[in-house]
Amino acid sequence: MKQIIFATSNESKAKRFNKGLKELGIEVLSLKDINLKLNVEEDGSTAIENALIKARECYKKTGMPCMGMDDTLYMEGVPEDRQPGLFVRRVNGKSLTDEEVLLYYINLVKEYGKDGKINCKWIYGLAVINEKGEESTYTWSKDDFYMVSNRSNKINPGYPLNSISKYKKLDKYFTEVTDEDMKLLEVNEDDVVDFIASHI
Repeated sequence: MKQIIFATSNESKAKRFNKGLKELGIEVLSLKDINLKLNVEEDGSTAIENALIKARECYKKTGMPCMGMDDTLYMEGVPEDRQPGLFVRRVNGKSLTDEEVLLYYINLVKEYGKDGKINCKWIYGLAVINEKGEESTYTWSKDDFYMVSNRSNKINPGYPLNSISKYKKLDKYFTEVTDEDMKLLEVNEDDVVDFIASHI
């Protein structure tokens, strides 16, 4: 089985593409799995640039196929200087815990939302480096949801915003959707899995 290292210290994120890639004969290893810590400054101006920074550092340290990922968040009606953009978890220079993230975004929804909700959009960037050192990048977005000021009782560690994010079509929290719901929503990341598999 082929292996690829996901250059992230977020354990939930590290498992994101596991199932789909395993079906294609690729095992995803996290930084924790190989006992590696990366010290990188994510100073890119886009999600793709930050994803490349992480993947390159990981490849430099291991020489193995690596992938890095980053995302940007935009919230409708929030002023430019308050938009999360690339700094979803870093606010005023501080890296927030899951609980602090939740409280911060709930307050943003209360301040700028209408009827307790705000339409949002994620833009993702992914970088894959194969064993030869060849780089490939991919981007995609998700805007079929909004954030609300009331949180779900369930939390996904590492993905705290799932507790205040709801799919527009179902008005259901990300943390509470079932596999059947996902089929109804036609939400999957098969295109991302296929991209990774074809560029490893």
